[in-house]
Amino acid sequence: MSDPAGRTGIAGNGAEPSLGQLVASATAEMSALVHDEIALAKSQLRQDVKRGAVSGLGFGAAGLVLLFSLPMLSFALAYGFHAWTGWHLSVCFLLSFGVNVVVAALLGLVGAVFAKKAKRGKGPQKTAASVKQTAAVLQNVKPHPRPDTSAVQEKAAAVARSSV
Repeated sequence: MSDPAGRTGIAGNGAEPSLGQLVASATAEMSALVHDEIALAKSQLRQDVKRGAVSGLGFGAAGLVLLFSLPMLSFALAYGFHAWTGWHLSVCFLLSFGVNVVVAALLGLVGAVFAKKAKRGKGPQKTAASVKQTAAVLQNVKPHPRPDTSAVQEKAAAVARSSV
């Protein structure tokens, strides 16, 4: 049987939950909230680390391209420019070096873009602020006064006596 406020009791016996049950329920919900906040912080931290790793790989790739391609690519480009344009060989070598620098600069720019994204990603800080806000709200919570159930019980008893 349910009470006039529309609440049903535990296991349908019409009784309201005890204080211990309410505290246990609140503790379980707080524990779940804390676990969810920790999981969110881990997820956001993983994302920031991944962005940082991609940034490092971009900078590393730029360095490797510049290091390994300069000797081989410079000669190939210089002789290719010389055959294509007929310019002096020294100008063709300078032009091939310029092409290598542009490629390295583009790869460095990719690394810089990902570094900015990793630096901007403040996932764990957002989660920590959310946890602090939740804790502040919960510290200021005051228990709600229970409605006076004696008047409701008297009316129910009167209705029960009159129907007998």
